[in-house]
Amino acid sequence: MSIRTERVASLIKEEIGAILIREYRDRAYGFITVTEVKVTADLKIAKIYFSIFGEPTVQERTMAMLEGEKQRIRGLVASHLHLKFTPALQFFHDNTLDHVDRINHLIRQIHDDKGKTPPDGTGS
Repeated sequence: MSIRTERVASLIKEEIGAILIREYRDRAYGFITVTEVKVTADLKIAKIYFSIFGEPTVQERTMAMLEGEKQRIRGLVASHLHLKFTPALQFFHDNTLDHVDRINHLIRQIHDDKGKTPPDGTGS
């Protein structure tokens, strides 16, 4: 990424994060965090990666809401950032944190199981 695209991506990330906090703070959508924004070299498309803290049904509801509100969010970004052209927004659920949580749970489970085995290592 060039310096310009990185700067635009950073501005969009900050602005969309603020918009989500300001406009979409409903508990029905869980806690939404923008994790990354990637902008194409021609600045026409911004790929927004976000995580959602909540149950799978909440995550699905939030994805549907973001898709439905895409044009409104783009308009809000355009009104706050003075760019010649506001990129089209594409939303992607970043489930990296879910994977990290699952791995941490498995590691804790392994450590708990090791504590339960007898010291002689026979397992019986």
